[in-house]
Amino acid sequence: MIMTPNQPLTMNPSESMTSRQTTRLARTSSVRVVALALAASVGTLLAPDAIEAQVRMTVAPQELPVVLRGATIHTVTNGVIENGMIVMDRGKITAIGTNVEIPRGAKVVDVSGKHIYPGLIDAYSTVGITEIGSVDVSNDINEIGDFNPNVRAEVAVNAESRHIGTTRSAGVLVAFSTPGGGVISGLSSAMSLEGWTWEEMSMKGAAAMNVNWPDPIARPRRFGPGGPGGRGGPQAPPKTYAEQVQELKDFFAEARAYRDAAAAGQTQSTDSRYAAMIPALNGDIPVVVAAEGAAQINDAITWGKEEKLRLVIRGGRDAIHVADRLKAENIPVILTSTMAAPNRDHEGYDGAYGSAALLHKAGVKIAISGGTGGLYSYRLPWEAGVAVAFGLPEEEALKAVTINAAQFMGIDDKVGSLEVGKEATLLITTGTPLDMTSNIEQSYIQGREIDMNDIQKHFFKKYMEKIKQQAKKIAS
Repeated sequence: MIMTPNQPLTMNPSESMTSRQTTRLARTSSVRVVALALAASVGTLLAPDAIEAQVRMTVAPQELPVVLRGATIHTVTNGVIENGMIVMDRGKITAIGTNVEIPRGAKVVDVSGKHIYPGLIDAYSTVGITEIGSVDVSNDINEIGDFNPNVRAEVAVNAESRHIGTTRSAGVLVAFSTPGGGVISGLSSAMSLEGWTWEEMSMKGAAAMNVNWPDPIARPRRFGPGGPGGRGGPQAPPKTYAEQVQELKDFFAEARAYRDAAAAGQTQSTDSRYAAMIPALNGDIPVVVAAEGAAQINDAITWGKEEKLRLVIRGGRDAIHVADRLKAENIPVILTSTMAAPNRDHEGYDGAYGSAALLHKAGVKIAISGGTGGLYSYRLPWEAGVAVAFGLPEEEALKAVTINAAQFMGIDDKVGSLEVGKEATLLITTGTPLDMTSNIEQSYIQGREIDMNDIQKHFFKKYMEKIKQQAKKIAS
């Protein structure tokens, strides 16, 4: 992961790099360059020219007003407008209703019989920071070390990622690219999935701090004293659950002391890690804690209350068993998958499928994500659709992938619903985007009429042409 720009020149002794770390970072940078070159060469091999290699074309920012007329508009927060009109100008929604004034020189698009929804939001994704799972140099998710709060995902996002096109085709127009690994992974970044560079795509660089809660029942490694294969010296015993939790508490205490000293004007060495913690400590951004088991979730809630944090639970496999406390503490949950199979013998086949409905019934606020990797963000609408099939009201499922995700992560002033003043990021569809039989005919991101092509559509057209050519040969 690329670190926060403008690293301080003054560092604590504990921050000074060893020669091994310096070599590792230099090697990582050179590998990244090789990865980009490899990706470019692969694109050239797959397509005859630069445009086809890119598959989708990035479009310029909106210049003229656009009016969409005649559709059923699903605002999410203010009901449904039949035969409505929506006006987009300079990337914003400037009017919405049944009888609005059409700006002079506007492009009017008749979308009668269609539906308009806000763009879907994936609250937990690695779109843009991972490409091919089996090719290490194309993945930039995990950083070295356990405590990396100053890592920002946005600066590592590859705007040319093939996953962006397929994700957008499924209606997902905003994704929170999220680093992983360690105890404190770093900062999720809200990314609008259109733009030439990560700077153009970035909506909010420091949207949420991510913590991976220790597993109280983790199994110790089974290697002998010589490590895997019997090589090397004796290994240190793994840290206990209590030790891991205490390390996390100690780091937060150190960051709080750093914040308080800075606020008091005391002279101290700059530490970019502690500085990055300040918005989370002040409650300006949420702390998203990855926790699956009931014991993990309970301990994370207790810790979050002690630290006075804006807590969000991510994962939440056993959240239903802690639902009363989650509701009482007003702690939302981001479910990372509703299409997962049960992983314990006593669980029913529909344990994950029905979890969203059960949490909603219990009064817990939820968002739904597309899964744990960039490969799966395109599944977001169908993750929500499965929740509907197993009891979650469709209106609530739509909120779980739009306004709820935006509210939890602090961007609901920009996206998540169709309202005047918000960004013109929306979908034109033949039906609800949560149903895979619906077609997303066109999307707009910040008023840009985006190119709807992607690598899957490209290959579909390519091999359909092959079938046609083979059919002609057989016929002749």
